[in-house]
Amino acid sequence: MFKHILVPTDGSELSQATARRAVSFASEAGARVTVFFAKPEYPIAYFGEGALIDPTTPEKFAEMAETQAAQYLGEVQAMCAEAGVACDTVAATSDVPYEAIIEAAEKSGCDLIFMASHGRRGISGFLLGSETNKVLTHSKVPVLVYR
Repeated sequence: MFKHILVPTDGSELSQATARRAVSFASEAGARVTVFFAKPEYPIAYFGEGALIDPTTPEKFAEMAETQAAQYLGEVQAMCAEAGVACDTVAATSDVPYEAIIEAAEKSGCDLIFMASHGRRGISGFLLGSETNKVLTHSKVPVLVYR
């Protein structure tokens, strides 16, 4: 049914467990996987009384983000290789991860987004929401939420 699955990862334990299940699902379905990581934008430093000044340059920040992306994407890519699942990796810089996830799914031609539910409940879930919830409510690509 599904032939190309986008698997967003943030490197967390929950995200990695979800990726393992997504790879298994892809293997069973005969699908390929595109793993996605949203790299953070360089934080804008505000100068003034009481402001914290970040000594990291934009170039150093970008280098650290790229290293982090390579690590997280590589971990899932290794899972795919072990399971014999075709895998591509994509990273994009964005401080709005849900939009970047949807865009990556559309650009990659994915027919499913397989992602973790971070399980926020009650008032914190209502106030904060989650990237998963935002993807669910904005994506035209079907979303499978793994708990």
